Amino acid sequence: MEHHEFNIEGGDFSRAGYASSQVKKILKQMGVDVGIIKRTVVAAYEGEVNVVAHAYSGAMYVDINRDEVQIELRDEGPGIEDIEQAMQEGYSTASSAVREMGFGAGMGLSNMKKNADELHIESEPGKGTKVVIRMLLNTTTGD
Repeated sequence: MEHHEFNIEGGDFSRAGYASSQVKKILKQMGVDVGIIKRTVVAAYEGEVNVVAHAYSGAMYVDINRDEVQIELRDEGPGIEDIEQAMQEGYSTASSAVREMGFGAGMGLSNMKKNADELHIESEPGKGTKVVIRMLLNTTTGD
């Protein structure tokens, strides 16, 4: 199993996408299917940008084995008041400054859900959010 950790600084849009681009490089080096890499990177990027846009700080933890990639994003921030509402396309709590930079369109969580094989979100308002993305690498049956 491979384990990687990336710190994510809230508000640092100049580095938004760094962790997900590193995940892409790692998966390419491992020879993972291009379609799976694309879906994984989209989900990871959306999560990473959510941390940058909404939290004070956070981290991305990536565990890879021959069967799956698990990405866990944890942040210290305001949390999500209503996860079901936040999952709706177009719903956003991003500030106007974040929107002016081209982020915060309210597609992050819904794009994560569309691309992940499994998505779990836990959040405590006033404390932060934990998102777990699971991508299956071995999709054949009967192994």
